Amino acid sequence: MENVHLVPEEEDDDLYTGYNDYNPTFDSEDLNNDVGFQQAVRTSHGRRPPMTAKYPGTAIGGRPIGTAYGSRVPVGTAMGRPMTGAVQDGAARPMTAVRAAGYSSSIARGSVFDPLGQSKGPAPPLERQNEDTPEEKIKILEKKVNDLIEESCLAHAHGDLQLSLEKAKEAGRKERALVRQREQTGTADHINLDLTYSVLFNLANQYASNDMYTEALNTYQVIVKNKMFNNAGRLKVNMANIYFKQKNYTKAIKFYRMALDQISNAHNAMRIKIMQNIGVVFIHMGQYSDAITSFEYIMSENPNIKTGFNLILCYYAIGDRERMKKAFQKLICVPLGIDDEDKYIPANDDPHANMVIEAIKNDKLHQMERDRKALAEKYIMTSAKLIAPAIESSFAAGFDWCVDMVKGSQYVELANDLEINKAITYLRQRDFKQAEAVETLKMFEKKDSRVKSAAATNLSFLYFLEKDYDQADRYAELAMSADRYNPAALINKGNTVFVKEDYEKAAEFYKEALRNDSSCTEALYNLGLTYKRLGRLEESLDCFLKLHAILRNSAQVMYQLANLYEMLEDPHQAIEWLMQLTSVTPTDAQVLAKLGDLYDNEGDKSQAFQYYYESYRYFPSNISVIEWLGAYYIDTQFCEKAIQYFERATLIQPTQVKWQLMVASCYRRSGNYQKALETYKDIHRKFPENVECLRFLVRLCTDMGLKEVQDYATKLKKVEKMKEIREQRVRSGRESSARGRREGSAGSGSSSSPINTPPLRASDSGQSNHGTSAKGERLSIKLKTLPGSNEPYEASTQQEIDASYVDPLGPQMQRPKTAARKRTEEDEFADEELGDDLLPE
Repeated sequence: MENVHLVPEEEDDDLYTGYNDYNPTFDSEDLNNDVGFQQAVRTSHGRRPPMTAKYPGTAIGGRPIGTAYGSRVPVGTAMGRPMTGAVQDGAARPMTAVRAAGYSSSIARGSVFDPLGQSKGPAPPLERQNEDTPEEKIKILEKKVNDLIEESCLAHAHGDLQLSLEKAKEAGRKERALVRQREQTGTADHINLDLTYSVLFNLANQYASNDMYTEALNTYQVIVKNKMFNNAGRLKVNMANIYFKQKNYTKAIKFYRMALDQISNAHNAMRIKIMQNIGVVFIHMGQYSDAITSFEYIMSENPNIKTGFNLILCYYAIGDRERMKKAFQKLICVPLGIDDEDKYIPANDDPHANMVIEAIKNDKLHQMERDRKALAEKYIMTSAKLIAPAIESSFAAGFDWCVDMVKGSQYVELANDLEINKAITYLRQRDFKQAEAVETLKMFEKKDSRVKSAAATNLSFLYFLEKDYDQADRYAELAMSADRYNPAALINKGNTVFVKEDYEKAAEFYKEALRNDSSCTEALYNLGLTYKRLGRLEESLDCFLKLHAILRNSAQVMYQLANLYEMLEDPHQAIEWLMQLTSVTPTDAQVLAKLGDLYDNEGDKSQAFQYYYESYRYFPSNISVIEWLGAYYIDTQFCEKAIQYFERATLIQPTQVKWQLMVASCYRRSGNYQKALETYKDIHRKFPENVECLRFLVRLCTDMGLKEVQDYATKLKKVEKMKEIREQRVRSGRESSARGRREGSAGSGSSSSPINTPPLRASDSGQSNHGTSAKGERLSIKLKTLPGSNEPYEASTQQEIDASYVDPLGPQMQRPKTAARKRTEEDEFADEELGDDLLPE
């Protein structure tokens, strides 16, 4: 009874209590105001969009629940639990327990297709890293060090060695700061050894590139002694290279061998290169036996062209004839590892294959193959020319043996080139075996076009030097017919036409040679000379300016430019080019004399004297220079100094009386009358018929009161009388010849027959330079010659000064005023065009 609870009496027990209560889910009164229900009705499948529940555990927590009391209070009851299959959190709940809840490949009920996630909006910005942390600072510093190493390498590649060294030093400083920072933060175990190695290695390389060998060796020592660096022993090769540059060959050998000991046999190519370096060092030390040991090991293990050539040089140095032959045979058997040239010849009409062949014909790989083959041919040619005189009793027999060996090797094409070199060597031996050379070259007239053209070109050049221009022209034509694009053949043809003075045709051949080879300097030089002969000075100047851009230090080109500017009446430019020429050839006496002549024409006597004096100092036998210097000292009233120059001229031309007269005149002008008298007497003994000498003797003896005056006066009268008789004979002969010509012309009535006139002869050496013929005519001699191939390209224009003086006879001594007279036509003797030497190919 204790557990029985009685109902109070005032409460009515209603048996129908609860019938009016209903589930708010089925409340249809508010369906019109239910947004979710209305949206579900409007959709095609009646699926409701996902709801955002405010209270977890309920699917309809966001919608207020209707109650019988009319209030809408969101409560979490069992009645609010979603039905099976309802959408929760955007994913469909599985209908049964067989299928696990979680990821579903089916599209969520109420979800929108958005594979790119664009509906979510832009991604939030990344958080900024905090650069104040020690680890971030270390990373930034490491990046700066790597950037500096990269900049240093790029500067070295561009040739700026100083900048590359500065960058390498800065990288070293920052790397040391990085190590200190790691030690301070307690992360010394994480030091980047690769970065340290890169910094030190780059710094050592930059020191070596800037020729700072001591600093480079110290840096390499730091790397080598650090046991934490792997394979650092290989850097001893770099140290050995530095010792080799310093010519410390003993240490170079030591370090090469130390590096060799630290490299395993697996790296055979590296070991071969070190062995080759050791052999080269032994050659520089003169230890050819040790070098032969290294080279023989390389040729047995991995033969190459350069080592084979060095081995031949060593055998030649010790004079081992038989081993020279064996080494030459090994050299021509070295495999080059290149493809056959037939690979690049189109074999069919397939356009695709032909396009591929055209693409690879001039690619870098094919260029490398051509360079390797050209280097091998160069070594073989040099070896053959070197050992040919040593391996047999004669040069011809040795060269023939080399040719036979080459014909049986992979270098069959070299046999013809060796034959041509054999012929050229005959010409260079100075024993005039030109017959053998010509016969050897003529053997190739029936060979293929390339060899025939080369042989005919050499024959044309040979005959041109012998001045057999017809044969030179014939072989030039043969070379052109074999290979029209051979510039050397075209130049030789142009030279043969040039000597025949057909300058227009010669210019055409030179132009064609330039079209075939725009860098052919011989054709451009000869074209400039041809335009010069044709009087087309501007075009000639253009040619030589182009040639000067190619040959910056060519003395011939500079002189031609100066000569052209002088012909164009631009002396300032001519002087400028001659000044540049003196920087190339400072001891060229002819160039200095030409500068003096130009300054003299400009009226600058002091500069002219300076260059004439320098010219005399380098070449004291140039008569024109001696003449000018003597006249200069006479003009400046320093006759004593002029005496040495005229005495030098007397030694050079002892048969010319004018130099001795000038010496005596200088003594007389300086007041040394006794020495002047002795000089005049000496001249009279050598040239007894010289009128000027006798006149001065009479005058000096009269002034000095000597007894010999009467004898010299008598001799003077006799000489003058003989001179008058001689002039009368010449005059009568000319008058009779003129009268005969007049009678002959009157009898014939025409002037068709040639007129034979006797040539004018120059006055005797003993006569005055002021003397003229009966009709007052003067002899004018002007010779122009083309200098030969062995003549210098410089020459100077000869000038003469008045060597005779006509002083009035009287009791008193008078010093006459003398000066170098103006140049007349009879003084223009042997004016040569300077430097017009053709350049034969």
